[in-house]
Amino acid sequence: MHQALYRKWRPRIFDDVCGQEHVTSVLRHEVAEGTPNHAYLFCGSRGTGKTTCAKILAKAVNCEHPENGNPCGVCAACRAIENGSATDVLEMDAASNNGVENIRDIRDEVVYTPSSLTYRVYIVDEVHMLSQSAFNALLKTLEEPPAHVIFILATTELQKLPATIVSRCQRFDFRRIATPVLAARLAYIAKQEEIDLLPEAADRIARMAQGGMRDAISLLELCAGTRRTVDVETVNEMMGSGGREDMLALVTAVADADYDRVFGAVNEAVNAARDLAVFWQDLLAVYRDLLVVKTTENAARYLDLTDAETAALAAVAERFDKGRLLAHCHLIEEAFFAMQKANAVRRMVAELTLLRMCDPALDTSTEGLLARIERLEDGSAAGAAEKPKVKPLAAVGPRPAGPVKAAPAPQAATEKPVETAPKAAQGDEKTRRTATPAEGGRVLHRLRGFANCVERIGRDNPLLGAWLREVRACLTEQGRPLLQMPSDFALTMVEQNDGRRLLARAIGAELQREVREQDILFEVTTEKDRQTDVLLDDLIEAAGGRNGPEDP
Repeated sequence: MHQALYRKWRPRIFDDVCGQEHVTSVLRHEVAEGTPNHAYLFCGSRGTGKTTCAKILAKAVNCEHPENGNPCGVCAACRAIENGSATDVLEMDAASNNGVENIRDIRDEVVYTPSSLTYRVYIVDEVHMLSQSAFNALLKTLEEPPAHVIFILATTELQKLPATIVSRCQRFDFRRIATPVLAARLAYIAKQEEIDLLPEAADRIARMAQGGMRDAISLLELCAGTRRTVDVETVNEMMGSGGREDMLALVTAVADADYDRVFGAVNEAVNAARDLAVFWQDLLAVYRDLLVVKTTENAARYLDLTDAETAALAAVAERFDKGRLLAHCHLIEEAFFAMQKANAVRRMVAELTLLRMCDPALDTSTEGLLARIERLEDGSAAGAAEKPKVKPLAAVGPRPAGPVKAAPAPQAATEKPVETAPKAAQGDEKTRRTATPAEGGRVLHRLRGFANCVERIGRDNPLLGAWLREVRACLTEQGRPLLQMPSDFALTMVEQNDGRRLLARAIGAELQREVREQDILFEVTTEKDRQTDVLLDDLIEAAGGRNGPEDP
């Protein structure tokens, strides 16, 4: 009778377990020292070796001649456990035996000594499926079992276990197996089974297995069924995947709004009888990699790709901004859930989603609108960089008699925070700040993007951000920022909360030039003369092309 490859090549000793050295080293030491724990908890994703290590541990603690913590595999105990005839090693699937009566049976049995082995071992797989009453029945037995009993619990969903169960076990976290380790193991198995496996195909299978050894070996056996050399094309064909190159070509077509290539890609997948859900998952995986390239400095650290694949991905990433990538990911995710609910219209869902991705105007989701706003802001910033001068906002006539409170920043730490004007220009206590009387008209330019500055400052200093939300920001004819404050108290609060430094940094980033602290001017104005800056003003102005005084 044929035996599946993943069963045939299941490790028999701890040394054969791949990618879990942090677990097997501890287990070997405990067995070698003769100090096994009374209860173990193995948690991790599927196919990472939890059940395999549980069976090896059951053999190791009962082995008559253990070798450096590994079972010998030849003694009567090892052979009985291996062929399943040992009555003292019980493996239970909690998914189908999750009732309290099943746990009560175990509780009643543990009092009896093993019939032929040293330890009675209970392996409970998918233990998170037990009912609450079953967990309660297991608590006391799990905490203080007889000396001849060992519990090994395995689960893929640790968060579903009660804390009282977890605290009574020695916990081991099984990690996803690295792609190079998986590929090396596949190459070894292929050589022993006389399967012609190319290295790039082994890498492709390892990546598709997503860290699971069982999945990787099962994919290898599936591809080997074609009775020909297993290459990347064979793997893609058997898995219904078009490959990364086809996905990058589709993403490029989306960036170019090439509708013929977009429809052609979907049509090719349908005609080749590929599963559109797999096709869609591959597309989402590519967008995830694009976001990694776009947002990190060392993308290769987080990408399981070759240097050539990383370079090709970086070239495509240059075609998108982060906002558009996030909007596309949201659309792909929504479409994937829609495909799962309506299998018959998967093609239509895929095509309509790709059309919305090609034309941002068709995407009315929140993420799509934010992406369009980001492009407007980028265009606005680029226009400001090309045209340093901005369009005059208003011509202000002669100002009322009296000093205008405009306070330059201190030049040195030893100077006072705010210079004082001559006694004649000071007036009462409220106007005792540096003042420049406005004896004639003046022209102010609105400081576009000041709302963005307020948002940046508010993330670092919420109190300061709150005071700045009522401020009107302008540029003088000399290009110096002028902030019109609602009150003297607001001006005092801004200056006392490190306002000049944060404002200089934020305004400089918005204007794309250096702004010193002493360049910023303040004045206190009435509510009638002041209008709060909002992001909508920037969008309207940017959409209208009003980037500077040269615009009509």
